Amino acid sequence: MAHHELIMPVTEAQARQLRVNDTVTLQRTLYGIRDATQIHMFDKSRRTRMDLAGHAVIHTAPNVRKVPPSDAHPAGYEPVCIGTTTSDRMERFTRPLMQQYGVRLVIGKGGLRQGSQDAFRELGGAYLAIIGGTAALETTWIEQIEDVDLDDLNPESLWRFRIRDFGPLLVAMDSHGGSLYDAVRQDTEARRAAVLAGLGVSAS
Repeated sequence: MAHHELIMPVTEAQARQLRVNDTVTLQRTLYGIRDATQIHMFDKSRRTRMDLAGHAVIHTAPNVRKVPPSDAHPAGYEPVCIGTTTSDRMERFTRPLMQQYGVRLVIGKGGLRQGSQDAFRELGGAYLAIIGGTAALETTWIEQIEDVDLDDLNPESLWRFRIRDFGPLLVAMDSHGGSLYDAVRQDTEARRAAVLAGLGVSAS
């Protein structure tokens, strides 16, 4: 286990250095994205003017407040509560995010499936997990909403956050086939089988 401090954006080589159970703290830039954002980007062929190459995206639809644009709030929004949503329903977008936009890291809760695992392995990326219920803490890691695109989808717009010390996050899926979720599932199945065997019950 190791800790990595990453100043975004990162290279494929940096992404491939991450291993399951490592921790990561991100600096500088993070992009917020959610279901509707990606449905419009990939199913409806809308393009964004933002450059996501080498960056991390976080599955979120943030609670923000509309304010007059200023130096402190260049996008005209201030963060109120920026939490993380469950990733599983966005599984099908991991590969196109990486192939078409160059995304390297995906942040969310609950994990992703085999298709994302394959994309991380083939293209060089990782899934960073956040524990549910930590939105208030996450919001303190966001210094500013720098920009927003596809804002007709608000709050499922594409957000660019300026961040500082965003983490530590847990590497839960890596580019080497490692998956914390697979390990937990295998351990759970083994424990269940042992309990059933102790009770004289077949596990099948």
